[in-house]
Amino acid sequence: MTRKEQLQEIEERLKNGVEEYFTSEKYASLLRIMSKFHNYSFNNCILIATQCPQASFVTGYSNWKTSFNRIVKRGEKAIRIIAPCPYTKVNEETGEEEKRIFFRTTSVFDLSQTIQIPNTEEVQFGIEELTGNVPDYERLLNAIIATSTCPVSYTKPKGSVKGYYAPLEKKIVVCEGMSELQTIKTLLHEIAHSLLHNPEEMEERKVRRDTKEVEAESTAFIVATLLGLDTSDYSFEYIAGWNGKDNLKALSAAMKQVQDTANQMYDNIIQQLDRVA
Repeated sequence: MTRKEQLQEIEERLKNGVEEYFTSEKYASLLRIMSKFHNYSFNNCILIATQCPQASFVTGYSNWKTSFNRIVKRGEKAIRIIAPCPYTKVNEETGEEEKRIFFRTTSVFDLSQTIQIPNTEEVQFGIEELTGNVPDYERLLNAIIATSTCPVSYTKPKGSVKGYYAPLEKKIVVCEGMSELQTIKTLLHEIAHSLLHNPEEMEERKVRRDTKEVEAESTAFIVATLLGLDTSDYSFEYIAGWNGKDNLKALSAAMKQVQDTANQMYDNIIQQLDRVA
């Protein structure tokens, strides 16, 4: 299979994987919702799954702003769930206080229904981390780092952030202590950012934050796949979580840029691997 055919196959898999994330059968969607929202009752999981099958993280309107520096997008429809409301009532016969509970409906919104408040710190959300080892890990890791135009360093985890690219400081930081597969995937993601979204590149094209994430994760997925690594469990959900179904359009529009960058990254990595073979 030629490189072009490989890329076409990978791109198609990427698009289908993201699309399938939104169009899966209701039962599978419910199981996924239940695994994510283990603190919610079975009934609320059903309510979330039927109203927003692609939900990844839900909370109330005000809490998005106060705890996560995000606001609900105009025109988004609330997900209605049931909330328990405990209260205390005095028993008229015994005079003792009795704890009781009633239920009311309340509104929550999914992450995909919100946007980041400008000029605020971004709070990352926990997609399940990749697990597993990578063949010849140290050699591959060093080869990837050698291709980076920015210095790479490691830091202790902070929340669910796996790593970041700092364009003004021209550096890449990756969290330590992750699995080999997650470390490689994160490093590829941040290097993709450094190539696609550096200050010079951004002078020529204006790209929204969510589109940047779609581009970087798509590039990382393609490079990882070319290297024989499967990151679909993380990448499909990550891409889908940034902007709902609109990301299918964003993914198609950005594919030429993604493909060129993925080719560049892969070729550079192979060159580095050949040097130390």
